[in-house]
Amino acid sequence: QVQLVESGGGLVQAGGSLRLSCAASGSISSINVMGWYRQAPGSQRELVAFITNGLSTNYADSVKGRFTISRDNAKNTVYLQMNSLKPEDTAVYYCNAKVKALYGLGPFQGYWGQGTQVTVSS
Repeated sequence: QVQLVESGGGLVQAGGSLRLSCAASGSISSINVMGWYRQAPGSQRELVAFITNGLSTNYADSVKGRFTISRDNAKNTVYLQMNSLKPEDTAVYYCNAKVKALYGLGPFQGYWGQGTQVTVSS
């Protein structure tokens, strides 16, 4: 099995910072892309940022210049550094990864973390 374990969420004031972490573990051969999504109450889940195995990145327009996604392949971990946080960033943040199993020839399969709450007060 593959598990994604998130950490780093919490309550901060507007203008503050948080760093989210998501570590993948289990029978992993490779991970080609890892990303962060978020979902606010009453809203659909939306992409925040993703990073490929080749370190190409993509960000939602709403977070460009404020958030930075990175990864540590040796630890199978993806990070989201969130600076200049705004109340509209308040949401549950979910980690996602496309993973190929160790010793397997099958396709990559998507996995989700459990979600971590980020609350930004004004």
